[in-house]
Amino acid sequence: MRRLIFVLALASLPAMVTAQNATTANTVANDRLNLDLYWEFETVSDPQLSPDGAQIIYTRGWIDKVNDKRESSLWIMNADGGKSRFLVRGSNARWSPSGDRLAYTAQGEPKGSQIFVRYMDAEGAISQVTHVEKAPSAVAWSPDGTRLGFVMSVEAKNAWPIKMPRAPEGAKWVDAPRIVERLDYRSDGVGFDDDAFRHIFVVPATGGTPRQLTDGQWHHNGVEWTPDSKQILFGANRVADAEYQQRESDIYAVTVDTGAIKQLTTRKGPDGNPLVSPDGKRVAYTGYDATRNTWQDSKLYVMNIDGTNPHLVSGEWDRSPQNVLWKPDGTGIYFTAQDQGSQNLYVLPMAGDRSDVVQPLTKGTYMLTTASVVKGKAVGVLTSPHAPADIVSFDVATPTQIKQLTNVNDDILAGKKLGDVKEMWYTAPDGMKVQGWYITPPDFDATKKYPLQLHIHGGPHSMYGVGFNYGWQEQAANGYVVLYTNPRGSTGYGSSFGNQINNAYPSKDYDDLMAGVDEVLKKGFVDERNLFVTGCSGGGVLTAWIVGKTDRFAAASANCPVIDWVSFVGTTDGASWYYNFAKLPWEDPSEHLRRSPLTYVGNVKTPTMLMTGVQDLRTPMPQTEQFYSALKLLKVPTAMLRMNNEWHGTTTTPSNFVRTQLYLRYWFDKYKRAPGVTTTAAQQ
Repeated sequence: MRRLIFVLALASLPAMVTAQNATTANTVANDRLNLDLYWEFETVSDPQLSPDGAQIIYTRGWIDKVNDKRESSLWIMNADGGKSRFLVRGSNARWSPSGDRLAYTAQGEPKGSQIFVRYMDAEGAISQVTHVEKAPSAVAWSPDGTRLGFVMSVEAKNAWPIKMPRAPEGAKWVDAPRIVERLDYRSDGVGFDDDAFRHIFVVPATGGTPRQLTDGQWHHNGVEWTPDSKQILFGANRVADAEYQQRESDIYAVTVDTGAIKQLTTRKGPDGNPLVSPDGKRVAYTGYDATRNTWQDSKLYVMNIDGTNPHLVSGEWDRSPQNVLWKPDGTGIYFTAQDQGSQNLYVLPMAGDRSDVVQPLTKGTYMLTTASVVKGKAVGVLTSPHAPADIVSFDVATPTQIKQLTNVNDDILAGKKLGDVKEMWYTAPDGMKVQGWYITPPDFDATKKYPLQLHIHGGPHSMYGVGFNYGWQEQAANGYVVLYTNPRGSTGYGSSFGNQINNAYPSKDYDDLMAGVDEVLKKGFVDERNLFVTGCSGGGVLTAWIVGKTDRFAAASANCPVIDWVSFVGTTDGASWYYNFAKLPWEDPSEHLRRSPLTYVGNVKTPTMLMTGVQDLRTPMPQTEQFYSALKLLKVPTAMLRMNNEWHGTTTTPSNFVRTQLYLRYWFDKYKRAPGVTTTAAQQ
């Protein structure tokens, strides 16, 4: 966000700079990206080709500026991108097998999300198919087009059979307590979720009463029909004490007419995402053998429809398959995968000389998610460093010829200069090769010195990709060089690289990040006195770790961080974090203490801001509060920003995205060390 603080290049002390920075102005040159435009920024997702390949339905997202929330609508266009138009409010659209109807979810009666079916003829009649109390998800047509399968939570409240005395007339006693007896009892973004389990349902496509197919106190995930419409495959862990098993799941099949359930996979480890072959004889799925490693790339397997002959088909391939699709003739499997900052489409032949050898179909420096393949044509969403996500299509026989079908943000980006994005590879102190990128401000002059923001991703097992990033481009438009890297522990580089931080996080990933900063400093255009660092979640952990290890940064913002692993593992929204340490904290807390930023807070001299969502259950607010109290006690400049209407993260609510940009820049500009180059806004 471009409301930059007016920074005096000749100021000699941070306090003097602060006096000039009473407000952070939202003014940059007209040819720069700015925060006012962010409210007009749109998204596209989930394109689905009609069965005849003639039309594409997709979800278009936009910001409701008045009510400060994100909304979505369904749009439709011809397969060549022509005649793109609004269809209906909703999302998650799926064509019926014959293409005559469309199922989707939208707000309905009596409340919340419901399933609707729209006829795709000239009349366009719409029917609300469900009237359920909990939101349906994973909606899927039966192949015969008569039913819809979906997943929905079913209430399973815990109540003890106590008998309270009779309340006096007119008494207003407090509600009974929530009784918690499950190991995992809440989820970030949801809240308490120990009073329900997810089950699989079917409902007539013409509307009617949903029928529950699964039972028991387990969660069931996904709806994958067999071609004869007689069975649904799904993932679950239907065993005693399932909540105590870490990263365990299997694939099951339920007979739709009888509700009989059969377990298809049995190995130790997480198996899921079943996809039935077009002839109904085989099932592709993802998984891996059980491991204590904190990261393991998934493999691709195939078994017979009855669960026999499960076998690995992806060979030595060491990237996680996503968005798996069978080829229509069953001779191969398409999937997308992340690799070294990009995401492309791959194919795994199931027959011929090169069977079981993963082959790339697209090879671009972009993030491509392929959602649908019909009659040899693929549609997906593509974003690259200077291009926000748009719908694209291509022929799988000639995948290098990608056609862009939408241009939803061309209007707001017209005439705007974006910062150049440069890739770099560098060597960490122990010889590990690390990939990163940096963005330079528009009208960049390599003879000048610019302040630098180091951004660190969360996870920690995740990957910064080459897709367009509005926030970083907006910071660059305000005169910052933005650096982001994928230190060891990141995904997209294989299981070994991702598992380098097993029982050692943070540790050498810190060295990787500092080596990245050093690499950019060698280029000569970064002011080494004005380095800044920030990150959320895992990035917040590393930011808090960094300021306890070095004073090289002028200021930092540790957002939604973990500060004390001993208290975190028992208060986050899942007990599985206990297993990410060699020993439990009451057996031996030494590893937890060694890896906790709080242990090193006595070293911190860097002004450090903290931003966390007040509803955060992943890295709960007490983590932030511990660091704030310690920094304040030590008289280290700090501020705690408690972001309203936010769970984990600080940018889900549109206005909070804007605030996050502005607060970051306010804090960094406040502690800029002079002399140095002023930011764009300050130069005006």
